[in-house]
Amino acid sequence: MTTTTTAPAPTDQIASATGLTKTYGTGEAQVHALAGVSIGFGRGSFTAVMGPSGSGKSTLMHCLAGLDRPTSGEVVLGGQVISQLSDRELTAVRRDRVGFVFQAFNLLPTLTAEQNIVLPLELAGRRVDRTLLAGLVDSLRLGDRLTHLPSQLSGGQQQRVAIARALITQPAVVFADEPTGALDSTSSHQLLNYLRHTSQVMEQTIVMVTHDPNAAGYADRTVLLSDGRLVDDLVAPTPDMVLAAMKKLGA
Repeated sequence: MTTTTTAPAPTDQIASATGLTKTYGTGEAQVHALAGVSIGFGRGSFTAVMGPSGSGKSTLMHCLAGLDRPTSGEVVLGGQVISQLSDRELTAVRRDRVGFVFQAFNLLPTLTAEQNIVLPLELAGRRVDRTLLAGLVDSLRLGDRLTHLPSQLSGGQQQRVAIARALITQPAVVFADEPTGALDSTSSHQLLNYLRHTSQVMEQTIVMVTHDPNAAGYADRTVLLSDGRLVDDLVAPTPDMVLAAMKKLGA
């Protein structure tokens, strides 16, 4: 596919994949979820990953984050090749260098908002940086909700707690999987504005899988996958640009 606006190769790459393949099954049941994807994400970049259902976007995110192993190819995260690490080593990478924000929030219902936020640090045996925590809580407007259980929070508040939890470890990359899917339009707008703020001001690298062209419009780059291949790469995307590119794919 010919692209009118193509992203330059990122400098100061924080995460990258080279020749990434992922195959499920054997014989006639074999499925090629990724078919030789090469891509890089620079420091402080905010990238939306889009594509039709079954295009490989979630598989790509899972391989980049160390949640799944590629069949072949190389994944580098924070200067470390992670695609061949042991399960124990991958667990340490995910704990220390990766932040996750999911559509379902994944908060522990018996812990308060503050306890959920600092949980990754406690599991890693790391000291809570109270200055960082206070800054996250203030910027996400959670100061009066820290003692509340998830059931006492709105969807938008729960998602902001999930973001604070993802950022508290100061990860190399934050991966967000459909983070606005369970939110209303106002909460979605606030969440996406904050993700853009963290990339621009805090130089946090963010990779977001989404199906929503409006959500992709908040990113500084949108990449499109189809049949396990990277087929388009848009800089400073607008919702209309993304929608037009998706229509070309029949999505």
